Amino acid sequence: MLIRMIRTEDAKNYLNLCKKLDRETEFRLYEPGELNISIDQQRKIIRDLTKNKKSTLLVVDVDRQLVGYLLALGRDISRVKHCVHISIGILQDYVGQGIGTKLFIELEKWAIQNKIHRLELTVMENNKAGQALYKKMDFKVEGVKEHSLFVNGCYINDIYMAKLV
Repeated sequence: MLIRMIRTEDAKNYLNLCKKLDRETEFRLYEPGELNISIDQQRKIIRDLTKNKKSTLLVVDVDRQLVGYLLALGRDISRVKHCVHISIGILQDYVGQGIGTKLFIELEKWAIQNKIHRLELTVMENNKAGQALYKKMDFKVEGVKEHSLFVNGCYINDIYMAKLV
């Protein structure tokens, strides 16, 4: 298992990973089939992202297959350039192996090197495993966005969490 920065040649595998995650879990923003971008569009997104010093996309590579990722999106605007918003996904077959913890450890190293002071994310209220990981990594609950998502006919609250590094 190798955790590394994404490369443009990962576009197809990364897109396949995201689509598989959309099918495997209800804890992502997209419903299965909603993520409709081409490999060329994904390649451009990766290229733009790798040029942005306030963002990173770490991938988990197992035998040249991507099985997880952690995306940290930041902006180069003076008042918020110290913050990134995080998204993470790990295929079900690899959950429970410490990959999430390792991704966050690598993210924190990157954050310190790039003068990122605040890591933030949202997690669905019913995603207990996600909340446990974030709390383990010292994220704190900052608030609740009530009924912000509609999943399987039910409104779901989003929990705001953050960590200062």
